[in-house]
Amino acid sequence: MRIIVFGATGNTGKRVLAAGVDKGHIMTAFIRSPEKLLEQQGERVAEQVKVIAKDILDPQSVYDALASQDVAVIAAGNAGQGEEFVRIVDSILTQCEGHPQFRGRVWVMGGAGLLEIAGTGLTGNDLPGLPPVFLIHQRNLDRLRQTRLNWSIMCPGTMTEAAAESSPERLKVTTDVIPLDFPESVKDLSPAELAGQLFSRIQELDVAYEDVVRCMMDHLEIDSPFKGKRVGIAYRRVAE
Repeated sequence: MRIIVFGATGNTGKRVLAAGVDKGHIMTAFIRSPEKLLEQQGERVAEQVKVIAKDILDPQSVYDALASQDVAVIAAGNAGQGEEFVRIVDSILTQCEGHPQFRGRVWVMGGAGLLEIAGTGLTGNDLPGLPPVFLIHQRNLDRLRQTRLNWSIMCPGTMTEAAAESSPERLKVTTDVIPLDFPESVKDLSPAELAGQLFSRIQELDVAYEDVVRCMMDHLEIDSPFKGKRVGIAYRRVAE
């Protein structure tokens, strides 16, 4: 596959880029600094990657970069950037939508607050106490829901360096709901009580960057079961 990674020198993007090269995909890195890419990846990976060093908010540059690409991974920006993050995602999606040579498969990075607590009809973003900065992910999800692109949004908790428990067998991957088990009785809790339940277990959502990237790279196909879905990811508890 031909895969373009926007933000290919960030914590997630650099791992997507390296994983794509290792899997034999034709990779393009849309970045600001070619020097940083070489420093991160070394010559072996960097020499196998097409590098586009342009302004990510320049529509024409993004449009040109999307030609003949099968998949776009939007790993640029973060919630802390606020409106700029929204503009980055919107700009790239707009160019994807209008490009006749782009195949239409898109992965976007979100956050665990977008996921529903099963049986409650509420997401983490609906609960009191969530830091407002994370609500920016909702804006990007709303934008995705307006598009006909074949999108998925990855919704991890805090991402960390590779953990000892990191392995495909231990991963619990969910669609639209948070990958934590709660008793049925949570549906009777107030939003404040539910927030207490969720936040007391928030560290259970910590997951290694490598496992997040592995999940995305294993689901690049057009007929992915994650099409149009929010994807939750965590480690199974020992008792599961």
